[in-house]
Amino acid sequence: MNTYFRILRFGRPYGRYAVPYFVCILLHTIFNTLMFAMLIPIIQAMFDADSMVKAVTQAPAFELSTDYFKGLLNYGLYRVTGAGYNTKDILIALAVLTVVIVLLSNVFRYLAQRILENLRIHTLQQIRDTLFNRVVRLQAGYFSNERKGDIISKITSDVQVVQFCVTSTFQVFFKEPFLLIGYFVLLIGISFHLTLFTLAVLPVIALCIGYIVKRLRRSATEGQVAFGEMVSLLDEALGAIKTVKGYNATNYIERKFRGLDAKYSDIMRYIARRQQLASPMSEFLGVASLSFILVYGGNMIMNGALEAAAFITYLGAFSQVTRPARAIADAFGNINQGIAAGERILGMIDTAPVMTDRPNAETLTEFAEGIEFRNVSFSYEDRQVLSDISFTIPKGETVALVGPSGGGKSTISDLIPRFYDPDSGAVLIDGVDLRDYSIESVRAHLGIVAQETVLFNDTIEENIRMGNDTATLEEVTAAAKAANAYDFIMETDHGFQTNIGDRGMKLSGGQRQRLSIARAVLRNPDILILDEATSALDTESERLVQESLSSLLRGRTSLVIAHRLSTIQHADKIIVIESGRIAEQGTHTELMALEGIYHKLIEMQQLAG
Repeated sequence: MNTYFRILRFGRPYGRYAVPYFVCILLHTIFNTLMFAMLIPIIQAMFDADSMVKAVTQAPAFELSTDYFKGLLNYGLYRVTGAGYNTKDILIALAVLTVVIVLLSNVFRYLAQRILENLRIHTLQQIRDTLFNRVVRLQAGYFSNERKGDIISKITSDVQVVQFCVTSTFQVFFKEPFLLIGYFVLLIGISFHLTLFTLAVLPVIALCIGYIVKRLRRSATEGQVAFGEMVSLLDEALGAIKTVKGYNATNYIERKFRGLDAKYSDIMRYIARRQQLASPMSEFLGVASLSFILVYGGNMIMNGALEAAAFITYLGAFSQVTRPARAIADAFGNINQGIAAGERILGMIDTAPVMTDRPNAETLTEFAEGIEFRNVSFSYEDRQVLSDISFTIPKGETVALVGPSGGGKSTISDLIPRFYDPDSGAVLIDGVDLRDYSIESVRAHLGIVAQETVLFNDTIEENIRMGNDTATLEEVTAAAKAANAYDFIMETDHGFQTNIGDRGMKLSGGQRQRLSIARAVLRNPDILILDEATSALDTESERLVQESLSSLLRGRTSLVIAHRLSTIQHADKIIVIESGRIAEQGTHTELMALEGIYHKLIEMQQLAG
């Protein structure tokens, strides 16, 4: 139940919706009940006119009975037409009154549905916003262990299911009970004894429907998990479509998708069968009970205890009782599915970020001295990646990290923006542990250009502006020129307003990388991190990007991870990382003189070239 009540909180503030919804449903119930009550005088006017045409000169005293409403109708006609009205006048009056009652009933039902729809959309927005805000603030390591497609499924599919928890709750506590009360008020007004007989039927209907829907929650959970797996495969397949086609793996991916789709479809089919069984079951039980009422009520008519017109109206009203009963059963089914999806969503919302600001964290306002790695060790779960790393990057200098793949170079660069925190030791800026600064204030001084360029399906201008969302077009243009990107931008169809497609696929690798550099230039960071920014480029693209990087590095404190060693020979310091440790460090000339690992790497690249 805790999950259910937490989901309900997303619908707040309830006062904005609950009060007008309550009023509209109450009025809808009153007019809907009156609509069936009108059957009695209509039938009597047609088949027993003498009992209807009775002049009433004074308004009758209120009581819950058909005689009161007949007296009220006759009194109204007497006030409008005088004593000279007949059966035809009564029928006309009843027809007009019925049309007005039906109109008002449907107007208030429409208003109630409109309020409920506003609540549904409001709840959906609140859940989505909360979930997305939580997701984007989780540490980078979280996304290494979770499927991106499953996360997308939770934000889209699961949220769509959860929203009905709130709207179904409104139906369970307001609409359907009010309708049931209205119908039973009418039934009791017609015949109290007959209504006592019918009350024995409803618990049987409720128990049968409850049995049908009780297992929906577990099946709904399985369905949401299966849908998440299917979306994950879809995301991975579309993201690597060239690889799939290149390896002729289309049939393999199709078989895998069909298997997941079949699993999800089977679960949904089972849920649908359970839900759809509730309606015919309740209808069958309703008709069966109606048959018993027909016998019992018919006997009352023959004994003179009940009028025929009242009994026909009773049957019509009772036939409607099962509708709100079925609606309540369906609502509980939706609530069960919503709780199942809510458990997945709340599980993500409850995931606490590993990277958090300490209490009273300082704000890094100015970068003045440099960066220091002091006895830093780090591991991914049980795998040791860095061991006792110590070095400094003085302000304004460039330090390059080189070495074999898997040695821990990228992990070192990830510790500066606090994507991770070291297991032991510390990373310091201006002599202060990074963990004593607020995360946002540290990242405000950083610019990152990675090997894998991250661009969005948007215009060139907006992709560059991500580095500084308040920048003017003139500043964006200047950044593009500094990154050697201006010329190719102006050759596109719409210049800076050209859409670059999903992940920038309309551009070449070198063009994408230069946009990434332009983004960093626009940010104008104090500290720059370059993670193999040119390793995936051809020679011409590398030359253009390297010119951009040389302009970007000038006067900045930089950490450069290099695959092509020719690009970092002028670095102030080169550190060779091997198996998570510093094997060598010095300038290019000093390391070449050592004839160690760096020397061998240079020779290997020269031979490969």
